[in-house]
Amino acid sequence: MRTFRHSPGRPDVAGFYDPRTSSVQYVVSDPSTRRCAIIDPVLDFDEKSGATATHHADELLDYVAAQRLEVEWILDTHPHADHFSAAQYLKEKTGAPMAIGSYVTKVQALWKDIYNWPDFPADGHQWDHLFNEGDTFKIGEVESHVMHSPGHTLASITYVIGDAAFIHDTLFQPDGGTARADFPGGNAHKLWNSIQAILALPDDTRLFTGHDYMPGDREPGWESTVRSQRESNIHLCHGLTAEGYVAMRNERDAGLPMPKLILPSLQVNIRGGALPEPEENGQRYLKIPLDALPEATWGKARN
Repeated sequence: MRTFRHSPGRPDVAGFYDPRTSSVQYVVSDPSTRRCAIIDPVLDFDEKSGATATHHADELLDYVAAQRLEVEWILDTHPHADHFSAAQYLKEKTGAPMAIGSYVTKVQALWKDIYNWPDFPADGHQWDHLFNEGDTFKIGEVESHVMHSPGHTLASITYVIGDAAFIHDTLFQPDGGTARADFPGGNAHKLWNSIQAILALPDDTRLFTGHDYMPGDREPGWESTVRSQRESNIHLCHGLTAEGYVAMRNERDAGLPMPKLILPSLQVNIRGGALPEPEENGQRYLKIPLDALPEATWGKARN
């Protein structure tokens, strides 16, 4: 299985695939200045043993060192429901600031109630910077801007960096379709609007997605273009209207079980990837609310 691919350009994009969670991490760099951002890093977690590790995050650091890059940003596209974020760990290792969309506060407010955390500060202070729609920034000399892309979650954002866009869980590869919209705070109509905004980018914009579930047992892939998504995405290329898409998406989502790590992951990821504080015995504990998602479908869980 190929778990690494390099896409040269401006920016250069290195993608690292995690088979355990079907997630893709990125190192995005300006070839002129050797400065980079890390996007959607994974902190390893084994739900069977409760063990955590930094294997995948260390792989990113090894690549950064080998390429002699300087990390300017650690970016998350949204609070993930299927893996822990390694943003805090990478900040400790690199000193680079962590950032996410400002809309994360809405997700924090929603999940603090689910976890019964009345004193949890749902203000986004766990990150160094909160981006709004239309905000601009640079990676080295590469111009970048932020698009708010709600639907999959309330807080999802897209980073448009040079001729590349990091579209998280809004679109998958064309043979994988589009993201679900049934998580708490999700909305299929907003997802449709977010997809249309992404497809309005220039045709040759490179699109990098956050997951790949390898339909037909093919090799994992995570790069496409606006043109290829518009022409061949299995959920978009049949002339669907907004209403037709919403009906299709809601019908599909009604049969999908929740990701197996949603309840562990969100309590870590709404804290910016920080693990729970140790209790008096020195042990950390995750809190799993029972029957908190009563509409969830039972069945074989997708990551």
